[in-house]
Amino acid sequence: MKALFLFASLALAAENRTTPGGFVIEPPTLINLGFEWMIQGDDNRSAKVEVSYRKSGTAAWKQGLPLLRIQNEEIYQGDGVFHVVSPNMFAGSIFDLAEDTSYEARFTLTDPDGLAGQSGKSVTKTVTVRTRPEPKPFAGGRVFHVYHPDYKGPKQEPAFDAVMCAYNYYCGGGDTVTAARPRVKPGDTILVHAGVYKYFPQYYGSVMKFPSVLNDHSVNATTPFEGTYYLTADGTPEKPIVIKAAGDGEVVFDGNGNFNLFNVKAADYNYFEGVTIRNTEIAIWAGTQFIAGSKGLTVKDCKFENVNIGVFSNYSGSSNFYIADNRFQGRHDPQRLLGWNGPFWAQFRGVEGQQFPPVMASYGAVRLYGPGHVVAYNYISDFHDGIDIETYGNPDGSHAIDGPHYPTREYWDRRPVAIDFYNNYMTNFHDNAFEIDGAMHNVRVMRNMMLNSASHPMCNQPSLGGPVYWIRNIAYHAPGGSTRLTTGSAGVLFYNNTILTETSSGSAGNVHWRNNLMLGENSAPAILSVNTTTNYSSSDYNGFGVTPGPGAFQWNSPPWKLLADYTGLRRATPRGAGPRTGPPTNPTLESRAFASLAEYGAATKQDQHSVLVDYGVFVNVPKLDAKDTANVQKLYRASDLDFRLKPGSAAIDRGTVLPNITGGASGSAPDLGAIEFGSEPPHYGPRKR
Repeated sequence: MKALFLFASLALAAENRTTPGGFVIEPPTLINLGFEWMIQGDDNRSAKVEVSYRKSGTAAWKQGLPLLRIQNEEIYQGDGVFHVVSPNMFAGSIFDLAEDTSYEARFTLTDPDGLAGQSGKSVTKTVTVRTRPEPKPFAGGRVFHVYHPDYKGPKQEPAFDAVMCAYNYYCGGGDTVTAARPRVKPGDTILVHAGVYKYFPQYYGSVMKFPSVLNDHSVNATTPFEGTYYLTADGTPEKPIVIKAAGDGEVVFDGNGNFNLFNVKAADYNYFEGVTIRNTEIAIWAGTQFIAGSKGLTVKDCKFENVNIGVFSNYSGSSNFYIADNRFQGRHDPQRLLGWNGPFWAQFRGVEGQQFPPVMASYGAVRLYGPGHVVAYNYISDFHDGIDIETYGNPDGSHAIDGPHYPTREYWDRRPVAIDFYNNYMTNFHDNAFEIDGAMHNVRVMRNMMLNSASHPMCNQPSLGGPVYWIRNIAYHAPGGSTRLTTGSAGVLFYNNTILTETSSGSAGNVHWRNNLMLGENSAPAILSVNTTTNYSSSDYNGFGVTPGPGAFQWNSPPWKLLADYTGLRRATPRGAGPRTGPPTNPTLESRAFASLAEYGAATKQDQHSVLVDYGVFVNVPKLDAKDTANVQKLYRASDLDFRLKPGSAAIDRGTVLPNITGGASGSAPDLGAIEFGSEPPHYGPRKR
C-alpha cells in the first residue's frame, strides 16, 4: 500500500523537465516568419527558446525575439462560442525580413531542469524558410483588352467590351449568362481600359442601347440578374489571373446598388490592380464560412467607394491574401466621430441630424480568416471596423460546446495564424481600427496609424493563445479606451506603441507590455487597469501619463501563490464591454488598486523601471479629453500632428532591448513609444510606386 501511495504521489508531481515535441513552420509572409514548438512538461516555466537568424549563405547570425512561452491558457466566451485551451508550447515570429529571400532560423530550447530524452539541458533546431514575393502579373502570359462599349477609337487585339467577355469564352446576356466557361488560364492578364462599367439589373440582354433612359449610352448585361461578376478560374502563385487597369484613365466598376460585385469564392490566385469598385454591398467576396473560399487573392492600388464591405472572406481555407496600397472609403459620416453603443454616444442622438445608434452602412473595409494574409499600406476611413480577423468562433477541428479544445492536427492548415497588418492609415471608426478576435498564433500588427476610433482601436476579444504582436503602432483619439482584452484573451504583446488613451484589460492571460508610451484621454480613472488570469502576465519599461487618483493603476490577478486561475472566466467581463475599473469582474482575482506608479510597482513587482511622462515628450500632440462633449466628435489628421520625441524628452533611453524590434536605437537604451528619437516616422497608407 505504501508503494502504491508513493507511486500515485510521484505521478501527480510537477514535471519540470521539458520534453521537446513537434516543430511547426507557419506559412511565410512577405516580411515575417512564424514558428511553433510543441513541448510537454516545464510546469515551472523555466524553459526558454532563444532565436537567431541569417540570410542563407551569410555568416553572421542576428538575434531574434525569444519565442513566447504558452502554457495551457484557457479562453472562454459563452457556451458554443469560444472554449479553447492553448497547447503547451512556444511560438513566435522573426520580423522585417527581405521579401522573396531564403533565411536560416535557429532555435535553442534550454531548461535548467533538463530535457527529457536529451543528454544535456539544451537542444537546437535549424530550419530554412523563404519569405514570399509580392504577387505580380506574369510577364509571359496572354493579354486580353477590354474597352467600354461606348469606346470608338483604335483597339489592341484581342479586344472585348466587357470583363466577362474576356474572362469567359462566351458572354451572352439573359438566360445564357451561366452557360459561359472560363477562357483565362494561369498567367493571363485582362487589361481594362478607361470607363465606367455599370450594372443595370432592369435590362435583359448583352450589349444594347437605351437612349431614352441612358442618354444613348450602351448597357452591358453580361452578368446574371444579381449583377455579380463570378470569377471561377484558378491561377497559381507565380501565374495569377489578373484584372488590371490599362493606364489610359480611371476604370470604374459600379455595382449600381447590388449586393456583391466581384465573387471569387471559387477562384484561387486572382489579382486586381488599379481599379475603382463602388456602389455595392460587398465589393470582393472571397469566402463563406464552412462553404467555400479562395486562396492567394491579390488586391493592389484599388479604390473602394460607397461599399459596405471591401474585401471579405470568413472561410477558414482562405489563405495568403495580399491586400496593399488601396483606399477604402466607407459610408459613415466623414465629418465627425460617433460610437455605436452606450449612453456616452447616445447623448449625440439628433445633434445636427445624427442618428443613434448609427446605421451599419459600412461594416468593415477588410474581414479575413485563415492563414498567411498580408494587409499593408492601405488608407481606410469611415467604417464600423477597419481591418478584422473574423471572430468565427472555435477554430475548425475543435468544439466549444462539450468542453475546451484545440484544433486536431488535420485542421492546422486552416488555423488563423501568420497574419500581417502593417503600415496602414486608419481613421474614423464607430468601433475598432483592428479586431484580432478569434486569431491564434503569430498575428503581427505593426507600424499602423490609428486615429479616431470611438471604441478601442486595438481589439483582442479574444486571441486564442497568441502571440499577437502590437508593435510600434500609434493610437490617438480613442475616447472609449485603447484596448479590448476579454474572455480570457491569451498571448498578447504590446511593444513600443504610442497609446494616447487609457488601457484596460477586461480578462486576459499571458499578456505583456514593454516600451510603450501610455498617456490618457480621460476615458477611465486608471491609466492601466489589468484583469489577468495568469500571474506571469507582465508590464515594465513603459512611460505613463497619470491622472491623479486612488485607482490610477490596477493589477488584478489570482492570489500570488497561484500560477493561473481560470475558474472565474464564465463570470468575467463580457465580450464587447467597455473599460472596467474598480474590483475585478472575475471573482477569483484579487483586487489591487494604487494611487501612484511607485506604490503599484512595489506591491506588484510590475513596471519597476517605468517612468512618468506627459504630452510634452512629443513634438506636437495635443492632449484630448474624452469627456469634452463639445470636441469629442472632432476628427484628427496625422498631417496636423507630430508623434516624434522632443530632444531631452523623458521617454528617451528609458526602454529595454527587444531583439529584432528595437535595433537601431541611437542612445544608451531604446526609447519609449512608436518612433525612436532621431528616426523619421514610417510611411502610413498607400505608397506611390
